[in-house]
Amino acid sequence: MLGLPLALLLLLLLLGPPPPPVRAAPPASRPRPRGLSAAPVEPGRPGATGMGTPGGAATGPPKGTGTAPPRGTAPSPPSTTEGPPKGTGAVPPRGTAATPPKGITAGPPKGTGTAPPRGTAPSPPKGTTAGPPQSTGATPPKGITAGPPKGTGTAPPRGTAPSPPKGTTAGGAPGSAAPASPGPPERGRPKEGGPGAKAPAPRKKLVRVKVVKKKVVKKKPKAPAKDAAPPQQPQCPPLGLESLRVLDSQLRSSSDKRYGLGAHRGRLNIQSGLYDGDFFDGGWCAGQEDTEQWLEVDARRLTSFTGVITQGLNSIWTYDWVTSYKVQVSNDTRTWQPCLNGTEEAVFPGNKDPETPVLNLLPSPVVARYLRINPQTWFQNGTICLRAEVLGCPLPDPNNVYSWQSQPLPTDKLDFRHHNYKEMRKLMKRVNDECPDITRVYSIGKSYLGLKMYVMEISDNPGQHEVGEPEFRYVAGMHGNEVLGRELLLNLMEYLCREFRLGNPRVVQLVTETRIHLLPSMNPDGYETAYKLGSELSGWATGRWTYEGIDLNHNFADLNTALWDAEDNDLVPHEFPNHYIPIPEYYTFANATVAPETRAVIDWMQRYPFVLSANLHGGELVVTYPFDMTRTYWKAQELTPTADDGVFRWLATVYATSNLAMASEERRLCHYDDFIRFGNIINGANWHTVPGSMNDFSYLHTNCFEITVELSCDKFPHASELPAEWENNRESLLLYMEQVHRGIKGVVRDRDTEQGIANAIISVDGINHDVRTAFDGDYWRLLNPGEYEVTARAEGYEAATRPCHVSYENVPTPCNFHLSRARRQRLRGRLPGGSRLPPDLLLQLRRQRLRRLRAHRRAP
Repeated sequence: MLGLPLALLLLLLLLGPPPPPVRAAPPASRPRPRGLSAAPVEPGRPGATGMGTPGGAATGPPKGTGTAPPRGTAPSPPSTTEGPPKGTGAVPPRGTAATPPKGITAGPPKGTGTAPPRGTAPSPPKGTTAGPPQSTGATPPKGITAGPPKGTGTAPPRGTAPSPPKGTTAGGAPGSAAPASPGPPERGRPKEGGPGAKAPAPRKKLVRVKVVKKKVVKKKPKAPAKDAAPPQQPQCPPLGLESLRVLDSQLRSSSDKRYGLGAHRGRLNIQSGLYDGDFFDGGWCAGQEDTEQWLEVDARRLTSFTGVITQGLNSIWTYDWVTSYKVQVSNDTRTWQPCLNGTEEAVFPGNKDPETPVLNLLPSPVVARYLRINPQTWFQNGTICLRAEVLGCPLPDPNNVYSWQSQPLPTDKLDFRHHNYKEMRKLMKRVNDECPDITRVYSIGKSYLGLKMYVMEISDNPGQHEVGEPEFRYVAGMHGNEVLGRELLLNLMEYLCREFRLGNPRVVQLVTETRIHLLPSMNPDGYETAYKLGSELSGWATGRWTYEGIDLNHNFADLNTALWDAEDNDLVPHEFPNHYIPIPEYYTFANATVAPETRAVIDWMQRYPFVLSANLHGGELVVTYPFDMTRTYWKAQELTPTADDGVFRWLATVYATSNLAMASEERRLCHYDDFIRFGNIINGANWHTVPGSMNDFSYLHTNCFEITVELSCDKFPHASELPAEWENNRESLLLYMEQVHRGIKGVVRDRDTEQGIANAIISVDGINHDVRTAFDGDYWRLLNPGEYEVTARAEGYEAATRPCHVSYENVPTPCNFHLSRARRQRLRGRLPGGSRLPPDLLLQLRRQRLRRLRAHRRAP
């Protein structure tokens, strides 16, 4: 039995007017009846009939429009009637409430800010409970069970009138307008209340079903850690103006003052001459002073140019630098395109002093073959002069048949990069872990800032001195900004470890017969200063000195002056030694200006019986040998050879001739000195005087022969150049270490006890420089091939002399000695308790001593 409300509803439907036919959409100005919820129809989209939105769609204004339902209105109920077919263009007839399709928010278009017609009830935003505001007093129609919208699972606020459930016909609230007419029937479906209409189903018990909607949550990318540095984009390396990879023929200019200031001199960090009359100066200088001057670089292939680095002129006479410049590029040197910063030609800031490098990155990379630097302004008291480096990445050009000079790829898989202090320690630790049987890492002291000075020992018995096995050392990083030696020694550690494990016979023999010590960083504080600025911006001097401002190559004790004064007074070697010269007392005072790094190295020299060493520097391509200090104190240059000048010249030649960069026929001057005519070797004092050098100190205070190797024109080469530098120096490093076995070696023993005699003096006839035995009595004396008369002397023993032959093979000649105790010592050894000798024996010994002195004086 139908309830009273349903019967009343059917009666109203039968008596109501028939629905109008489907027609075009009425004009927007046509009024709509009050009390209906309506939404404007989007252009080209069919409307929808019914009293509400499909399931889940909100009938109110879109989110963010700012429209709020008027106070006292009722929400729209869910819809049960479908609209016209999609694409028909039909719109709901007048008097119906148009609703958007499923998923479309009903209401005015987004952003219009249009409020709904007066008296309508827009639906609340998605996810809220539909219902009129509190205190409206609206109640649901009779026979309808009130409840929250489907899927919300929440009860409506007290005193509100919730929307009827889906599937029922919404009636008006008491006191509202008449019920709305039903919408037009769907195609192929009988009209409600007409013939064939089904009787309404009996009221069923409402079951609340909780619908859980899946919400797709997009994961936000994890924010980088605060301490983590942002990833740096790989920068293009320098073309190689400073490292001489760019040839002189690749540099041109609009004009120049003279050849010594031509375009080929416009290289970053190039240095001028130090003395009057030097032809070359440090930089390119234009012959005219106007804004049409330029310096041109030919990359010889298509290159993506990314930046330019400039410096002023390096000169002892004038101050000149460029304060601003422009950059142009070209592919044919005829048509030049300016570098633009947006729509205007970019003007880059230049230098403020002659030496500090200034980097300017281009607004965007430019692909071309040629690049010009066009100065615009310059130092007001100077002229147009600059030094430059260009950053760029070469691009492949398959259409170019020019045979490019490709750098040889290294065959050794080593860690080719710059290592700061922490990374250096990690590498040394890794090498020690890979080869624990032949390596040992130890520290010889600390720098001023407390950084340890680590040494890698490589030997078949690390930590032990073996009798007859010579000790060799390499020292690098004396000047902190000369970094190539540091990286070469780190690569040498890796190489020796790996090749020894692979069974390389040359490396196996070197490691088993030599005790090798590698000190990669003598000035760690200075290196860290230069490392922070980078390879191209550290300049010529940043990081050279220690943190205290001390140049370590001038910080060793001056033993040369004392030796030369004694030689001038004929005191050598009888009253003044020609070797193991003691350190002056003033140098040992606590307030003496001696760096802790210097003291650590001196203690290291005194602790190990080194035979041969090399001090690795940078900034030139030459090998220098002692003496480094001129004998005439007021001269800046003077040939000052040692007593072992022939041996030193041989050692320097070995390294220079096996170094690929030095031996190349195409190499040019690094700065202003032409060392090629001397075979790339020179006496240190004949180049420039260096008082207090480590080479001179090592030769005069210990047995060790040491040379200085200037490895590269570029003090701080870019990481991309390290593989090529390893190829240039690998053979030189190995061959020079093998020279420690050149000459003679032996052991000086007591004839009676066969024990080694420490501090025995080994003299070679004709050479005014002696060496001493180590604590086990073994010694090594570097000599060139030939025949020598060698004498061994020790306190309390009679001297012994024997001939020794040195062959041309790189194998030391054994030359051992057995010394007998002196007669006085033998007699004392025979007397019980060490009592005094009889007077007659003392008189006899004195007479023998007088005869020897007289014979010595008569000798010419």
